[in-house]
Amino acid sequence: MDLATLISKGLVGPLTAPPPREAAFPYGLGRHGLHEIAETGYGDRAAITGFLLATAPRPSRRSILLWVTQASTARDMGRLPEAALREATGGQARRLGLVTRHAGDALWAVEEAVVSGAVSHVIAEVDAADFTATRRLTLASERHGVPVTLLLPHTCEGATAALTRWRISPQPSSPNRYDPRAPGHARWRAHLERCRPAPTLVGQAFDLEWNDETLSLDMVSGMAAGPSAPRQAPYPSGYTNRKAS
Repeated sequence: MDLATLISKGLVGPLTAPPPREAAFPYGLGRHGLHEIAETGYGDRAAITGFLLATAPRPSRRSILLWVTQASTARDMGRLPEAALREATGGQARRLGLVTRHAGDALWAVEEAVVSGAVSHVIAEVDAADFTATRRLTLASERHGVPVTLLLPHTCEGATAALTRWRISPQPSSPNRYDPRAPGHARWRAHLERCRPAPTLVGQAFDLEWNDETLSLDMVSGMAAGPSAPRQAPYPSGYTNRKAS
């Protein structure tokens, strides 16, 4: 009896293709699966946090982010202020915060949150995550449809099960068109160290600029030919930007 006959008789289920994986920047970050964003050097925590908020999909009003932080990271680097999160996400995201003493506790909390299905995105700042832990998180993320992003220190190395690993460093800001003595838009350099959706791009570097007025991320140079899709600024109708006045 051939496969088609077995399916028609209900003896086996129909074959389904694996879920698609985005092969375009930022390769599924914040949408599905497990991803890693690492510092290039000590103190780049603000850069990797900004990169995450700029590249992840803009949350809806019903979105809930779980932000898990290892206590040592919170002590050394501080925690993202709520006002900064609201500004970067257009005031949409609701955040639940959790601080744990050890990395193992943080990763356990991440997996439990993913399995619960009560959150839309889980972000964890941890000192390290080995292959076994990341494999568990990958399987849970794919099974329950909740993306996971790990923010890692500059010391992280070795193989993991993540779909991508980005290595981020801050760059001098763009020129300020209103005041040459003031900083302009934030810029980062993003090195793609691992990319399962597009393995031929591993090793590429992207120079990025975040426009905090339009909430859009532009490719200054690198592989992309043009800017990524802009996000709608969270201004009410009738609002006039008076920055230039």
